[in-house]
Amino acid sequence: MRPPIASFVVLLLVVAALTVIGIGGVHAEPIPQAVLNGEQHIAADTAQSLRTAIDAEASTVRRTAGAYVATDTSTPATTLKALTSGSKSVLGGALLDRHTGKLLAAGGKTVPLAGVNAKAAAEHGAILPRLVTSGGAPQLLYFARVTLPAQQDPDQDQNQAPSRAERQWLLAVTEALPAVAAYGDGRGVEVLDTSGTKLATAVHGKASPAADSALPAAAARAAHGSGSDTDASGSLLGATTGSRRTVAGWAQVASATGPGDTDDLGLVVLTSHATPATTTAADYSRFALEAAGALSALALLLGLALYFCVQRPLLRLYLSAGRVARGAGQASQDWPAASSELSRPVPLHGFGELTRIGRALDALRRQLLGESGPQDFPARRGPGYRALAVLGVLVVACWSAPMVFLLNRADTVSAVPAPVLADQQTRTEIAAGRIRQSLDHSYTELSAAAAGLPGRSRAAQTEVLRHSLAEHKQYRSLYLLDRSGGITLRVGGTPLRTLVHVPDGGGITTVNTSGRIPAIAAYTQVPAVKGKARAAGVVLFGEIDVQALNSILPRPKLGDVWVTDGREKVLAASVGYRAFQSLPNSGLTRLARATQSAPGTTGTATSAVHLTSSGPSVDAAAPLAQSGPTARLGWHVVAAEPAAGLQIPAVQAEQRTMLAGILGLSVGVACLGWLHVVVIRPLRAVAVLVERLAGGDRRTVLHPVNHDEIGSVTRSLELIRQALAERDRAARSGHVAGPSRPLPANTLQR
Repeated sequence: MRPPIASFVVLLLVVAALTVIGIGGVHAEPIPQAVLNGEQHIAADTAQSLRTAIDAEASTVRRTAGAYVATDTSTPATTLKALTSGSKSVLGGALLDRHTGKLLAAGGKTVPLAGVNAKAAAEHGAILPRLVTSGGAPQLLYFARVTLPAQQDPDQDQNQAPSRAERQWLLAVTEALPAVAAYGDGRGVEVLDTSGTKLATAVHGKASPAADSALPAAAARAAHGSGSDTDASGSLLGATTGSRRTVAGWAQVASATGPGDTDDLGLVVLTSHATPATTTAADYSRFALEAAGALSALALLLGLALYFCVQRPLLRLYLSAGRVARGAGQASQDWPAASSELSRPVPLHGFGELTRIGRALDALRRQLLGESGPQDFPARRGPGYRALAVLGVLVVACWSAPMVFLLNRADTVSAVPAPVLADQQTRTEIAAGRIRQSLDHSYTELSAAAAGLPGRSRAAQTEVLRHSLAEHKQYRSLYLLDRSGGITLRVGGTPLRTLVHVPDGGGITTVNTSGRIPAIAAYTQVPAVKGKARAAGVVLFGEIDVQALNSILPRPKLGDVWVTDGREKVLAASVGYRAFQSLPNSGLTRLARATQSAPGTTGTATSAVHLTSSGPSVDAAAPLAQSGPTARLGWHVVAAEPAAGLQIPAVQAEQRTMLAGILGLSVGVACLGWLHVVVIRPLRAVAVLVERLAGGDRRTVLHPVNHDEIGSVTRSLELIRQALAERDRAARSGHVAGPSRPLPANTLQR
């Protein structure tokens, strides 16, 4: 009996303390934490885009060098020209001998080769890209190995036998840093080296990257202090200008998933944006104290009510039942002693079941004294302790229900600060840029594969496609179409293509409109062989594995992200989805349409706060259609992040208020339910049995279920039943006129 009552009071007091700690700790800062976190995530997203661009370029340089087929007439100069002339991004190139490090050929701008160990690069694998300075401008130096036949060794001594070992040269090319894009009006982006020197900048709108000169050095120090955490990121607060303060985010460009091409560069991305400071202060400490005080008062009042209405009356009943049982046991041996035990009436305490048991117990006492016979009890009874438990739950619910449904409700629109909504839109634009970057890369690689097909045999073409499929994991299938749309050559998985068409030009498209998996494909025309008629409308298709796109979309605190086509049907997503399904709610669909990203137009990103079943959701949509192979798609990228996942003071206060209410109600239901199981329900059962016993039922044995107060009362009643049964048997046999031989008080007889 005591544990559920004590636990009920103590746990309600604990909930009150948590209410003070949780809700009282919510404060509205001039710059909300959600804004700082948003800027940090924007920097991390931008760093990932830069990392992807560098990795893709390093892979392209290595692929180009690996695909080069040297001939007997190949010289360092012709080899270098063949490897670099096809790329517009190459500023300068050089070929080195792996044994001596000797410069064999050079072209374009001078390539800084200080510290390059060509022999080590050839023996231990490719050298990672390096950050170099040429002509005062920062550049990236990429490396790749070029393998030549044995007879191509230009250093072979004419008097020695020809060596049959393959020979390797080292290709080194310099390129400018990949361009970084700034999204969000008034935001600046800077790429820094390890010392905080600016290497590249980008500005969107009227932002000035140099508005706070201390931020680059602070970001470099923070990145350096992150140690071995290669994907570290963070946020900074800059100078205040008027009512606006600069909020900055920084992130390392180094690979976050293991060794990568950007690990040795030491690049840091710094984003900054001037944000208006919040002037309205929100302090929930007073509300927390009032709510906790009310709950504490309820806990103490309910605890006292349970003590005076349940615990103390039950303990007194336990003593009275023991006294009557002792009197019944002593009746045949020591009648005066038994009479003194039985002469005192059983006091009635409490109400409901305890009153019923006390009244029936007093009737049994009188029957033991021979003052009365069996007694009937009314069938209709007043409210019992079950009603008390329900009333206790309702009292707690009177505190919990307003906490859950009414108090500290966050307004759907005004609860989310405008900078947080703008950050969600910015991050959605960056996500669209990552998807566009991936699709552009797929198209570029497919075009490179198509350039190696003309004039080759079918077996050679098959080998080219197999090599391309092995090199680029984003493809699931590569195939050639003739003018009629039939597949003439295929490598990889079975095509998902259901649309039979032979498009002109090249780009990205979908090749099915239904099925379990959306089929997104890059396509390009196969060039005609010089001097011959153009091939019969041959087009190379590369179906892109949708999982490759799905893996790009998830980002911390961006929420659920979908890629939709022009009809707002889902093609890829960061969460589970069905192919070509509609967006989860009409608000997201309207948001996607509001981008006005019809095929051939750039469209405009947009954002809004929508109220969903789980609370406010910060949603944004950005068009994918811009220049390049994705320009004619009319696709969108849509993101939805529940406001509950962001550190917004109004939303935090609502969440914690609801949590306190739920905890309070759960404690009330659990503890009072526990009291009902271990006290109230057994009391109801004992009340029925003792009334039957007082009504003359001597055959029903009373079994104690638990070793507690109610179990002790049940054992006492069983002793009384046995004494009455023995007396009745003796009376019927006519041997004795008074109480029968006593039964042991510490045993039960059946």
